Amino acid sequence: MDPRSPKPSRLAPYKQALAALSQRTRTPLPSLVVSFAILHELTAIVPLVGFFYGARSLGVGDTVVRTFTSTGAHTDGSLSRFRDSWAGERFREWMVEGEARAERVGRRYGWFGFEKGSKPDDAAAESPTARAETALVSGTIAGDVANAVVAYALTKAFLPVRIGLSMYLSPAFSRAIVQPVGSALTSAFRR
Repeated sequence: MDPRSPKPSRLAPYKQALAALSQRTRTPLPSLVVSFAILHELTAIVPLVGFFYGARSLGVGDTVVRTFTSTGAHTDGSLSRFRDSWAGERFREWMVEGEARAERVGRRYGWFGFEKGSKPDDAAAESPTARAETALVSGTIAGDVANAVVAYALTKAFLPVRIGLSMYLSPAFSRAIVQPVGSALTSAFRR
């Protein structure tokens, strides 16, 4: 090997795989990337809204949050084992993240029982995540906030499915939506 030749990039295998995918699907790579990004966001927003309204209509938000935050001995062994497992810990982390996001959105838009534009009472003392973790542990999450927390955690749990679905649908979405819209915009600006 010639010492003066450039080293291959660490991204070279990915570039080759993406180029092969683009060639195999007969879809330009930029259009494929835009399609994936749009589909990935759609596969986050649609389930989030669906899970929220599903939890709301079934009334399971409070129950799920209480189940994952309670540490009492009245729970059965399998639930206790799940709560103590890696998956249970991860689900609790997502619930804390979800509560922080629900609070932020609720305060910004006046949703979930928060006053629009209100600031937390102890804004200087704690971060939103710390407040969310305290609320989760103390069991003060209720109503639509609990439904939003459950919806957020379930949407996060479906991330591998969302990515796979986005990758599978990207070539067709690109050909049906992204390329025609891109062509129409390009022709409109060329005039």
